Amino acid sequence: MKHKTFFKNAAVLSVGGLLARGIGALYRVPLVGILGGYGMGLYQMAYPFFCLVLTFSSAGVPAALARMVAKEEARGSGGGRRAAVTALKLFFVLGLCGSAVMAIFAPLVGKIQENAALCGCYRALAPAVLPVALIAVLRGYFQGKSDMAPTALSEIVEQLVKAAAGTLLACRFPDDPARAVSAALFAVTLSEGAALFYLAVRWRREEKSRMLPVRTPSGGEVFRASLPVMVSASLLPLSQTVDSVLVVRLLARHTSRAVALYGLLSGGAAALVHLPAALCCGIAAAAVPVLSRVSERGEEARGRALKTLFLALALSAPCALGLFLFARPIVHFLYGGLSAEDAAELIRLVRVLSVSAVTLSAMDVLAACLTGMGKANLAARSMLAAVTVKLLLQLLLVPDPVFSAEGAALASNCCYLVAFSLDLYYTIRKKGEKAYDHGRESRDGAGRLDPAGEGEALLRGQGARAHRRNSLGADA
Repeated sequence: MKHKTFFKNAAVLSVGGLLARGIGALYRVPLVGILGGYGMGLYQMAYPFFCLVLTFSSAGVPAALARMVAKEEARGSGGGRRAAVTALKLFFVLGLCGSAVMAIFAPLVGKIQENAALCGCYRALAPAVLPVALIAVLRGYFQGKSDMAPTALSEIVEQLVKAAAGTLLACRFPDDPARAVSAALFAVTLSEGAALFYLAVRWRREEKSRMLPVRTPSGGEVFRASLPVMVSASLLPLSQTVDSVLVVRLLARHTSRAVALYGLLSGGAAALVHLPAALCCGIAAAAVPVLSRVSERGEEARGRALKTLFLALALSAPCALGLFLFARPIVHFLYGGLSAEDAAELIRLVRVLSVSAVTLSAMDVLAACLTGMGKANLAARSMLAAVTVKLLLQLLLVPDPVFSAEGAALASNCCYLVAFSLDLYYTIRKKGEKAYDHGRESRDGAGRLDPAGEGEALLRGQGARAHRRNSLGADA
């Protein structure tokens, strides 16, 4: 029955995520026609700063809170809802600060990007940071209770509202691309508000658990539990932001097509490779509450983590093989408007990056497994090492005309491979397993005897990667 529940939860999240991304992809068809090339350029340029603010206000919160809620639900204490209430208060403040930062620094960032029109775009997006932070908390709460439907349905609601509102609002300014882009981006704010409203209704309808005399987690404890996840989740987006500057400058040393090559790499090849990883996101999210409940039994936790990894590999490996073998027809079908030179370059990049469809998916799933096993800091350590390797390889390979953009693709492959290998090592190693033994006795934060070590486990957390908004742009 437990296996059926796990597969059901993974399927619900994966199908919901695919439907949401499908809606986002269809939305792009009329949006491109309305905004045109310049408008779409503005639209895409506004996302990196937005994603960076989101990373520090909400990234990793669902997985970290899901672990805390799952542990409290296993006790039957009702503390899971109390932890969620504390998290809502904390991330309301963080989300509000994020919205304020984005609105205040909008003119400065627009000036740095040398486009004053981006100021209005950022201010249209700024209010969305607050609801995104609260949405992350509510999704984590429901995932911790092994109820994945609210997360999946809220993602679909989010995309439907964004597509409908974005199309209607952008159409009001056919002769003003800048205002049309701001209107389309304001639809993102409306969509996040709609998703938050749906989750809030589900939250209110849920019958409150019987409140036993347990210690309510403080805001500091919730923040410390979320911090390793936020650090780990922020490293990849930060490295992608650095890539947008560094890779272009390195390519410019030997080609005048630096911007075009970077666009083919990040907007074409990487977007295709990330699709199998998106399919495995449901598996990653479903693994967190399951492994949280068995984290005291080291062997059982490792066994379940490896089974989860096998499932992710079974889904992503055929996708990677398909990308490698059928790169040419895929590129010609999806990007038929490219020139022959650009199409040939994109085909090469897709084939080079295709292996990352496996390692990226496996990395995300193992990071989630480490979450459930209470090994929060280890996945962050793996990602830091992986990003460092990627940066060094970029500096070595990209300036060489022999490698060029393929050098950046190889660096990304190595990045995901290093992170996957380290996460796998941390998942299967037995060092420190006594921390999960039944016979262990420790004291919780209030000084009470805590035989299972729950007090310490409450402070741990780690999560799967955040939605790759920088790579997928409006579809994120």
